[in-house]
Amino acid sequence: MILVNTDYITGKELEMLGLVKGSTIQSKNVGRDITQGLKSIIGGELQSYNDMMNDARALATKRMVDEATTMGADAVVNIKYASSAIMAGAAEVIAYGTAVKFI
Repeated sequence: MILVNTDYITGKELEMLGLVKGSTIQSKNVGRDITQGLKSIIGGELQSYNDMMNDARALATKRMVDEATTMGADAVVNIKYASSAIMAGAAEVIAYGTAVKFI
């Protein structure tokens, strides 16, 4: 499966199949929250939160690809990512794009 953030793939003619998306909601755990809270006092990168968000993006991408595969797509173009707070301590990550088939 080809994944791009452009609306074209060089050298390919595309048939648009439709919007595909994948999402996940991740929450902090208490242990991670306490240690990262202490880290925020002295400053620096909050690595465990960074890891959590990278894992969330990977899962959202996989779910988007699974949906595109079900539609018979060869690629997903114009991929975007977004995140939003759902509640205190939880965030949603969504990946979305257009599933396409090569002509």
